[in-house]
Amino acid sequence: MISRKNAAISKFIIHKVGNKFNDTKNAFSEKVVDFDEASYDLMLPFLLRPFGSVVQSYRFNHHANISLNEINSYCAQMFNDEAAFIEVSKHMVMHLFEQSSSAQIKTGDVLVVMFEGIEFRDMTTNAIGIFKIESKVNFFQTYLENNSYDVLVQKGINSKKVDKGCLILNQSDTEGNIILSVDNNSYDAQYWINHFLNIKYADDANSHTQQYIELCKEFSTEVLKTNYGAKEQNSFLAQTIDFFKENEVVNVERFKEELFEDEKHIREFENYKKDYEGDKNLVLRNQFDVAEAVVTKEKRKFKTDIKLDTHIQIKLDVDAPDASAEYLERGYDDEKKMHYYKVFFNAEN
Repeated sequence: MISRKNAAISKFIIHKVGNKFNDTKNAFSEKVVDFDEASYDLMLPFLLRPFGSVVQSYRFNHHANISLNEINSYCAQMFNDEAAFIEVSKHMVMHLFEQSSSAQIKTGDVLVVMFEGIEFRDMTTNAIGIFKIESKVNFFQTYLENNSYDVLVQKGINSKKVDKGCLILNQSDTEGNIILSVDNNSYDAQYWINHFLNIKYADDANSHTQQYIELCKEFSTEVLKTNYGAKEQNSFLAQTIDFFKENEVVNVERFKEELFEDEKHIREFENYKKDYEGDKNLVLRNQFDVAEAVVTKEKRKFKTDIKLDTHIQIKLDVDAPDASAEYLERGYDDEKKMHYYKVFFNAEN
């Protein structure tokens, strides 16, 4: 998470990125933007607001050498020589253009920005922001002509949401520069994070917590829901969150002991975890510190509704992991040839 309380824009330029698959071309600016007060006051929070809630950070990645990562190299040039800002920003757009390998990749405006006064984890630094605006919205523009007002429709940038953006801080740790990223139009999960930026999660508690919760979410969907039903899936997710909330450190062996009573389920989880690590090309730690902010954020994403084909939904409380086991019973009616849920309660709220 960053604070933008003392942040300022020192350089700002707009280019257009095309799509080589559709044979649309790039278009480049030759000068930085000179803001008026009103547009500056709107632009600064528009660009930085999304990063105020970002919990996890990334680091540059490359299969051979980090110095060969294109965006890492371009940012190093900008930080070391601000006079190169315009030319280097064009190279960033050309690199983005090279990643448009399908018709699915959208053209758009690319904003390259130099920030000052970014606060992150008790340090203040400058940063480079790269933003891609893919979606334009319609708005009405009124104008005066021949002593009468008329109206026309124009397209513009929605000031509520950045489509894609990253913030490369001029601060590093043992893994390299600290990077934050957002992607609200994630139609291609590989395009922005892996192909353009080529970044990976930092090796910290945030990453370990995120990766393990992601494993549990996918296991609950692909194994528990498929084989045992939505009740088992939602109960497992609620117990997972409860375990993470109650423990400052996750020990994987203890996690399995507390969440699974049946040895069969433990083996299913272990086998799934092994395949998951292979598919994702990662190794999950057997013990790690819990990042409370990640747990809170992931909990909000959990969908604990049981949706039935009879147009009935049962909503479970993710903060009450034992409720479904104690008060919800699943069975099969031989006469109706249908599954059923039996719900126990004392009173209706």
